[in-house]
Amino acid sequence: MKKMFFCLLAFCSLSISAQTTAKIDRQALVKRNNPHIRQFDKLSSLSVGNGNFAYTVDATGLQTFPALYASGVPLGTQSQCGWHSFPDTKGFKREEALKNYNFRDKEEPYAVQFKEPGRQQEAADYFRANLHRLHLGYVGLELLKGNGKPADIQEIINIDQQLDLWNGLIESNYTIEDEAVSVKTAVHPVLDQLAVTIKSGLIAKKQLKVNFRFPYPTGKHTDDATDWTSASKHKTEIISQDEHSFVFKRTLDTTVYYVSVKYDGKAVLQQKEAHYFILSLQGDQFSFTCTFTEKAPAVTTTKIHETYAATSTYWNMFWQKGAAVDFSKCTDARAKELERRVILSQYLMAIQSAGKYPPQETGLTYNSWFGKFHLEMHWWHAAHFALWNRTDLLERSMDWYTTAYPIAKQIAERQGFKGIRWMKMTDPTAQEAPSGVGSFLIWQQPHFIYMSELIYRNKPNKEVLEKYNFLVQQTAEFMASFADYDKVKDRYVLKGIIAAQETLKASETINPPFELSYWHYAMQVAQQWRERMGQKRNPQWDDLIKKLSPLAAKDGLYLASEDALNTYTDIRFTSDHPAVLGALGILPQSRLAKPEVMKNTLNWIWDNWNWDETWGWDYPMVAMSAARMGEPDKAVGALLMDKRTNTYLINGHNYQDERLRVYLPGNGGLLAAVAMMCAGWDGNTVTNPGFPKDGMWNVVWEGLKPMP
Repeated sequence: MKKMFFCLLAFCSLSISAQTTAKIDRQALVKRNNPHIRQFDKLSSLSVGNGNFAYTVDATGLQTFPALYASGVPLGTQSQCGWHSFPDTKGFKREEALKNYNFRDKEEPYAVQFKEPGRQQEAADYFRANLHRLHLGYVGLELLKGNGKPADIQEIINIDQQLDLWNGLIESNYTIEDEAVSVKTAVHPVLDQLAVTIKSGLIAKKQLKVNFRFPYPTGKHTDDATDWTSASKHKTEIISQDEHSFVFKRTLDTTVYYVSVKYDGKAVLQQKEAHYFILSLQGDQFSFTCTFTEKAPAVTTTKIHETYAATSTYWNMFWQKGAAVDFSKCTDARAKELERRVILSQYLMAIQSAGKYPPQETGLTYNSWFGKFHLEMHWWHAAHFALWNRTDLLERSMDWYTTAYPIAKQIAERQGFKGIRWMKMTDPTAQEAPSGVGSFLIWQQPHFIYMSELIYRNKPNKEVLEKYNFLVQQTAEFMASFADYDKVKDRYVLKGIIAAQETLKASETINPPFELSYWHYAMQVAQQWRERMGQKRNPQWDDLIKKLSPLAAKDGLYLASEDALNTYTDIRFTSDHPAVLGALGILPQSRLAKPEVMKNTLNWIWDNWNWDETWGWDYPMVAMSAARMGEPDKAVGALLMDKRTNTYLINGHNYQDERLRVYLPGNGGLLAAVAMMCAGWDGNTVTNPGFPKDGMWNVVWEGLKPMP
């Protein structure tokens, strides 16, 4: 084991910064950024998880007061396995949600939402909301005062709660009526399993018990997936029980799952009401595990101390084997906050966005867009894993694309294109969710190629090529088919799309700069993969690469689209994502983008953009462009710009607004930007190119990989 440990450390040091003269004290780096909670606050809940399962707690260490947090960072129990559909009582067919559009002299059916009431609208709404992600159940405390009445949050004092990042657990301490309560909470690194230890004199006084509450799903666009008003629509049964365990069977329409509770000591389980159970404890200490499974569980021999040990081992190795960035030698006053955001973002992305499916934008905390995931966001959730030397966490969700392949091929075929067209908004089944915007996006298409290339750069072997090449080629096949040839100007154009800057219209948008540049980059990579596999370059693809349209510019500035040539001050072109900067920021230098024009564009956007109408990943995108343009002051300034959508809560979550209190693409984008600002990109020769050379940013790092 020691030999393996030191081999991992040696591997991590291969791409160490030239500025690093001593090994980073990683444990000190991580621990100094542990979140500490001192009071109940709906935005300060903490989570433990493993990428496929996460459990979020309030200040009591469990899910005791979910109503308080429902409009903040909710107390979710969510898994990549927990999905549900309402019964389709009207027998909707997916083709009923299709509508034809003519962008290139042919009819192309798109899955969209309908404004006119009727069956098509109902079908689109049904498929948009189903499948939706489940809240698997609340595990909380029954806290009573000496008079038998429930304790409320005002009577819970001396709160001292800490997320121990190094060991992946939450320690919660507080007092009720002069009695101390201590709760330790963790999640197994592999299983959908919660582990809890409670210590308090209140247990023996019968003033502290554990409850299990199970809601019905709401099926709403954005909420905590908790409906307490539909008790008759689902069942919670105790299907087995002995002195130290019991198993619930949950039935919600056609969805079935199981909740297995195993505990030390003595306890009595009673049902208070439908879907509400109370476990009365004995003694002054009580420990239990709670495991969620899709199938009826076999007898488990897992001991709670084994879960804690496995969790601690996993997180110790997580922090030791990945990359690290230390800002403690920086004297700029903003450095401490940037380090906090970087450390917490690494943790959050590992527990929320490192599962077997691409994650939803609010991860495993609460539902947004019905709990579905968005493939155009997959880069923001996962590309950083490869840059931070955690390629295995990226690869977890890449396997899902093989499942999605048949559906993606059907989408391309029905629209008259070759290859596969990756959908925008989807779920584990890969079915396309109808959307008036999402169905017209295309920038999710090259992501698979980009991320496959990141994997290959870190693991340049035949196995990686053989695993991903088929889908790389099929993805590029669609991209080549989708680009229209303009005979008059002897060029290829992209049209009939909604750009990453979603304020633009599909019927008007021509050649948005980010998509054009992404097409150029990804098609080149696809050709390289052909050569690596011993195949000949595709001559039609080379023609496309050569003749892709240049980026539209006016007055020395790149425009959001060719249809913006009339003006660049139209509000449509200065709000939402400043995606033009991604063309030479996320993406490397190409013949399409001229650095001097992009630098002018960066400076213009910096001064004129409507920053109050942006999203969390816009700031790291600006930072990446600024770094490539030799503007490190702007790179740092973008990451720490004082704007609502660039807010990072005490728990590390990127707050957007009252609807999206959690927005993980912002966290992932931050990590990608910081990696690039430290390790640079292909061809860069400057040390820490994204940080100012004013003597105040002595950033030390190890293990990071350069961007393309």
